[in-house]
Amino acid sequence: MTAVIQTLDTPDGPFTLLADDAGRVLASGWTSDPDAILARLRARPDAVRAGETDAASAVRAYYGGDLAAIDAVAVAQTGTPLQAAGWAALRRITPGRPLTYTELAAEIGQPRAVRAAASICARNAPALFVPCHRVLRSDGSLGGFAWGTDVKRSLLAREEAA
Repeated sequence: MTAVIQTLDTPDGPFTLLADDAGRVLASGWTSDPDAILARLRARPDAVRAGETDAASAVRAYYGGDLAAIDAVAVAQTGTPLQAAGWAALRRITPGRPLTYTELAAEIGQPRAVRAAASICARNAPALFVPCHRVLRSDGSLGGFAWGTDVKRSLLAREEAA
């Protein structure tokens, strides 16, 4: 498979997307470093070429105020059934209404698996499209985020304001 990589400027800094030949986002994040994006994958594509991705328009629309634009973007992730359930649950979180890791664990039918819920977020490759930034610690603090807590804070503030 040959993947397409594209970097966009956003208010939160450079945002890079990696998409497969079907247009599904494999990985993305707030960096201009292609290696940082590729490092998020379990299996790397055979080749990567620079180009335009279909998902770029959704990123622009999201930053333009259409928070739902990212919802229709197809993603492809490889993981366990629990991870797949967690990633699907993340996509159902309403913008401006973040969940806690405890609530995410309950959402996937594993109420005691709070650490697993955190791990699901940590292993999420297509950031923004699978909005792991919408999960907080039980005390309401931000917790971790692969792309930095400043980006997470900015995304949550944007979504809360909308």
